[in-house]
Amino acid sequence: MTRTSGFNSPLLLGFDHLERMLDRVSKTSAEGYPPYNIEQTGEYKLRITLAVAGFSMKDLQVTVEDNQLVVRGRNHEDESERMFIHRGIAARQFQRSFVLAEGIDILGASLEDGLLNVDLEQYIPEPEVRTIEITKGEKNKKLATRKTKTIELTTED
Repeated sequence: MTRTSGFNSPLLLGFDHLERMLDRVSKTSAEGYPPYNIEQTGEYKLRITLAVAGFSMKDLQVTVEDNQLVVRGRNHEDESERMFIHRGIAARQFQRSFVLAEGIDILGASLEDGLLNVDLEQYIPEPEVRTIEITKGEKNKKLATRKTKTIELTTED
């Protein structure tokens, strides 16, 4: 079965990254572990809360990869000597991904009472208006430069 794309119109130049993002969203696992909430905590602030009971801070990792927030958990506790009569608390490893829109910054992450909170803030960029100079012929052709932004994530002890 061939996949058709809604982004193959000549009027949609440069939207390849949006198509790739939609592909990533559609491929994310439908598995519900760990359960999570997304709440709005302010006008431009969000919080993702994941239920990670049984995981310590050293068992969890929060990263940003290509506009994707990735939360990984792997329990390092040795349970080989323990014998369970009933095991209802999941302690398996997991990976949960969230695709972030442009303009979302991660403020930080905290673990409290078995809940991992990841705080996000959306900033509204100022609209940029540029005038493009029209030149005659190709001898005055200018190369366009692209602005890049580097975001450094730090951890607090």
